[in-house]
Amino acid sequence: MTVPAAAHAADPLVYEAEDATLSGGAGVNQNHLGYSGTGFVDGFVIDHVGTAAVAFDVDVPAAGEYGLNLRYANGLGSDMTLSQVIGDEDRRLVLPSAAGASWSQWFIHQEVVTLAAGPQRITYRFDADDTGNVNLDAIALTSVGDLSTPAGGATDPGDVPGTGPDTRWDAVTTAIPTVAAGRAGVAYEAEDAFTANGAAPAAGADAVDLTAGRARIVFTTSAADQRSQKVSLRYRSTSSDPLRLVVGIDGVPRGALLLPPSAQWRDIAFTAALRAGLGTIELRRVGDEVDGELAVDALRIQRGTEMSVRGAHQGTTVYEAEHGLTDGHILAESRVFHELAAEASGRQAVTLASPGESVAWTLTAPAGALEARVSIPDSADGSGQDGMLAVYAGPKKIADLPVTSRYAWVYGAYPYGNDRAQGGAQRFFDDARVTFPQVPAGTTLRLVVESGDLPYTVDLIETESAPVALPKPDGYLDVRDFGATADDDTDDTAAIDAAVAAAQERATGVWIPHGRFTITDRVRLVGVAVRGAGPWLSVLQGQDGRGGLYAMGSGVTVADLMIDGDADHRDDARSDSGLEGNFGQGSLVQNVWIAHTKTGLWVDAGTDGLPAVGLRVRDTFADGIHLHGGVTDAVVAHASVRNTGDDAMAMWSSGGTVTRGVFTHATVQSPLLGNGAAIYGGDSNRVTDSVIADTLTAPAGIAVSTRFNPVPFSGTTTVSGNDIFRSGGWEPNWSTSFGGIWVFADTSHITTPVVISHTRIIDSTYEGLLVSGSHWVNDLRVDDVTIEGTGSYAVAARVGGDHRFRDVVVSGVSEPADGRNHLWGTFIDEGGNTGLLAAASAPCAVDVKSAPAREGSFTATVTLRNTGSTELQASTLSWHAAGGEAVQRAPGAAVTQNGSRVEIALEGAQVRPGASRTFAISGTVNAGRLATPAAFALDGVACGG
Repeated sequence: MTVPAAAHAADPLVYEAEDATLSGGAGVNQNHLGYSGTGFVDGFVIDHVGTAAVAFDVDVPAAGEYGLNLRYANGLGSDMTLSQVIGDEDRRLVLPSAAGASWSQWFIHQEVVTLAAGPQRITYRFDADDTGNVNLDAIALTSVGDLSTPAGGATDPGDVPGTGPDTRWDAVTTAIPTVAAGRAGVAYEAEDAFTANGAAPAAGADAVDLTAGRARIVFTTSAADQRSQKVSLRYRSTSSDPLRLVVGIDGVPRGALLLPPSAQWRDIAFTAALRAGLGTIELRRVGDEVDGELAVDALRIQRGTEMSVRGAHQGTTVYEAEHGLTDGHILAESRVFHELAAEASGRQAVTLASPGESVAWTLTAPAGALEARVSIPDSADGSGQDGMLAVYAGPKKIADLPVTSRYAWVYGAYPYGNDRAQGGAQRFFDDARVTFPQVPAGTTLRLVVESGDLPYTVDLIETESAPVALPKPDGYLDVRDFGATADDDTDDTAAIDAAVAAAQERATGVWIPHGRFTITDRVRLVGVAVRGAGPWLSVLQGQDGRGGLYAMGSGVTVADLMIDGDADHRDDARSDSGLEGNFGQGSLVQNVWIAHTKTGLWVDAGTDGLPAVGLRVRDTFADGIHLHGGVTDAVVAHASVRNTGDDAMAMWSSGGTVTRGVFTHATVQSPLLGNGAAIYGGDSNRVTDSVIADTLTAPAGIAVSTRFNPVPFSGTTTVSGNDIFRSGGWEPNWSTSFGGIWVFADTSHITTPVVISHTRIIDSTYEGLLVSGSHWVNDLRVDDVTIEGTGSYAVAARVGGDHRFRDVVVSGVSEPADGRNHLWGTFIDEGGNTGLLAAASAPCAVDVKSAPAREGSFTATVTLRNTGSTELQASTLSWHAAGGEAVQRAPGAAVTQNGSRVEIALEGAQVRPGASRTFAISGTVNAGRLATPAAFALDGVACGG
């Protein structure tokens, strides 16, 4: 046997991947930390399977045996493979990851190879039988067993650049003067606020312990106006000395608050100028020692406003087109994939086909800015075309609204391209926006077709007050001073990069002023803030599918701007997300609007505490908001997400665990492929207090799932306080339906608690609640849930395990031939269920008398009668209105309408046997009078007459 001689290189020979020969979609990138040289190579993704390759030309100093080291990153948490080719030898490499690994953590894999002297080519390929999905940094020829090269950034995950605490505010020492605390205002409880980095529940109280050196709490508030006002803090401190908390307003540090010792709860106050509407107030420890406990109970602002109980609180008002007055054509409701109305909010819209046709609404709040969801036809070549609608306030034209189909209309099968020849058109709508001089509540606002032969299908408008420019914070660097120019289509990426680098060096932030600035690549951020004058005013405009902001470590703030791409179809390998990356510690995303990008906000492994507040995501081609892998304590609050090409909001524990992730107070409308909100594995994650509507294909309203092989569930997974309208849908690839809520035990059992509570599932296209999969769901708890109207079963629980139901109210089930439910596991009836196992009705009858409509307005009286023998408790009365009807007022009672479903809040009225209660309703109608509803439900139970 001949033993190869050892290698005789005096020193290891290192070759950078970015200098090698790249092919098949492999490309150079710098969007993660810790690489050697000038970058690394990525592109080993599913779009490039069988083609992506990196070829190194090496000069072997002497024949013999070498250790061939490959430096790579694998942030997926599981083994991936590539093929290594040297001459005729083709090896399949297994490239491990580590639990919680980020893409800035690099590994070294060694293969022992025998090489001849002289030039050799070493190729790494993504073959058809490989799994790919790794990044390559460099290779080295060294001695066998030597894993020290290639060098570069740290390979120890504890030393990855960009991680660790955010220290930007450590030097803030300016004292905030205190004033006497007031009792007036709106309180925001600490236990409902965002907490991270050591903040924990306080012992024996509904409060938060901030004793940890880097503890952080962020309150989301709503101010009535932008005047200076009193902010009161309720706290207790057992420290022997006064304690310092740095106070930030909307992510900008304002000074340090000194808290005197107080073993009892104490109120202290300061004055601050808050922005009108949604904002944040942050309290942060900066590492100093505490010799006792510091706990915070609540924050109170003097002129606060109550926020939405469910759904996003953003200061906007939505008006559905089918609820307006129109001489156009109101589309009939549809839930059929590929039909225009099926993609509309509320499953109806209005088509204005000819010049002069219009749709009008009476404003219920002042407006100076308008967003409209409109569909116009695609062009013959599939590239889209442009149109224009006029905006009128009463008889006066106040603006032109440009609309386009350039970001709509995709074809074929997943992931859906832009080639009309593939057929199967979908994604018909796009959002447009315009500002105009402010008009008051009560104004008749109209969209009018003035010319041309294009049909315009209007789904909705969303209005708000005219935007007020936010000021540049002191010391921030204006991108124009580094060469950026607004509104001229020149590439501003290099100028913005230069501003970011200077801001990092000077420990300040970057200012994006009023204007539209073009970016053609991702702007990378570590330890820096990027802010604008507001998302209606400051816009970063992507180009050719590229351009966005990319977080690469702690201390990143992105606020008050819009990121508007130009993606026209899904291309995961070549297009960018609007806002993406590892946000480390201490970061904040606030008041950001993202549109026409691959995904909206993609939060990656390594993020340890991220509040994302007041987002708007529109018209993305993949997910709207996504928490991916090892993300801890990320909270997305008051986000409005519409028209996504995949899950509107998702937490996916891929390779690492999403821990204590929260989606709360979200409003989701019309996701086209995925779910309204989804939790794929992970630890103690929640979806709460949200409104989700109009999922269409392959979706649920909310999914709790082990699909896509996530880290299995642990802790308690919570779905609570949500309203889900017209959700669920058909999966054509599986030929199966999904429910309004879908619990799916796919790749592993779900053995830890899944709690579904205080939730309403209204008008589900198929099942109300579906529990399915090839594994068990062993601790499902359904409590205080209303299922009102289903297209098939009320509950289809088709897996084993304990399934507990309490206080579940069911009505309007279509009841297939084999029953109203499938209950295949261990069904545990914990009491209080109505209509779940058998149809039930309430002892009531309802009569509606409508007067003839005048100029599109109607009035009617609704009489609720108790037909039973005991007193009738009445909290809500609901029914479905006909197309073109909008119920807007009910004196003495609150009225809401979502799609065609009308709900009147009767506030617990008590009706004696044989007695009745009559109330008036009014609104608009595109017919001679209000149609008589077919059925009514009282507190979720059908009125039985």
